[in-house]
Amino acid sequence: MVKFTLGFLVLILLLSLESCDHVDNPYPNVPNLELDTTLYPGNWSDYVTNEWPQFSANTNVNRNVLIEDFTGHQCVYCPAAADLAHALHGANSSRVFVSSIHAGPTGIGDFQLVSPPQYPIDFTNPQGIEIGTYFGTNDGGFSGNPRGTINRFNNGYIFQSPNSWTSMVNTQLTENNLRVNIQSDLNYYPETKGAFLHVEIEIIDPTLISELGVVASILEDSLVGDQKMSDNSHNTSYVHRDIHRGNLNNQSFGRVLSSADVINGKYYVNYSFVVPNQLDGSYNPENMHVLIYVYDRTTWEIYQVIEQPIIP
Repeated sequence: MVKFTLGFLVLILLLSLESCDHVDNPYPNVPNLELDTTLYPGNWSDYVTNEWPQFSANTNVNRNVLIEDFTGHQCVYCPAAADLAHALHGANSSRVFVSSIHAGPTGIGDFQLVSPPQYPIDFTNPQGIEIGTYFGTNDGGFSGNPRGTINRFNNGYIFQSPNSWTSMVNTQLTENNLRVNIQSDLNYYPETKGAFLHVEIEIIDPTLISELGVVASILEDSLVGDQKMSDNSHNTSYVHRDIHRGNLNNQSFGRVLSSADVINGKYYVNYSFVVPNQLDGSYNPENMHVLIYVYDRTTWEIYQVIEQPIIP
């Protein structure tokens, strides 16, 4: 009878250990998770149990392209560059994305100045200014607006004039060198204006051994505001698009992906944030989205970028 009891207990123990191998929810296994749980209008345990996403296999096979358009509302050459970036996105809307960063090589220059009453809106933010200031003097630099990066591809110079954007975008779309895959999910709660962003990152290329960073930026889809045009006229009805509003957690260059973020061979990164007002002071989360990209922290090259709507 004793032998039967011990064998039975061992069997139960083995079955329990086997069941622990399956991860139903990655949340309990993510260390140092810093989320503002008060943004969830309910019991946080309910969120973890019922609303934390379960990612299926990522079937994407395409490498996407991010155009960073460094611009200014008093830059006479910037509207043409913005139109070009928007056209490149329109031609490949599921693979080409734009981030319009209002910054120059010194941060805030003449083109970004707020000068009421003609140019009353401040399109800048601290992270955009820090990015512009850094690249103004490092890694090849850029001389002024408009300038842009195409996945920050480094062929000697990260920044390119708009004359090169079309060919560089087309080259990257054609080569389609997918080395990193990303998928995301976002839960938004209008009661608190709070959102929880969950990101899964999968390294496709096993030879990719560089230190990687992940960045999540909030962008405003569009805003009608003042812009100086190529003929020096003042356009009060100009449509600004894909306006970079700042980076989550105030991290200009994101955070480093580390082994602490890995579950079952993939990286998981989570964010909480309050959806901000639009630049004109109104509140419209339907007019905002998040761009998420993974980049090489040595070369700055962006390996993949995706767009996550705040409200689908």
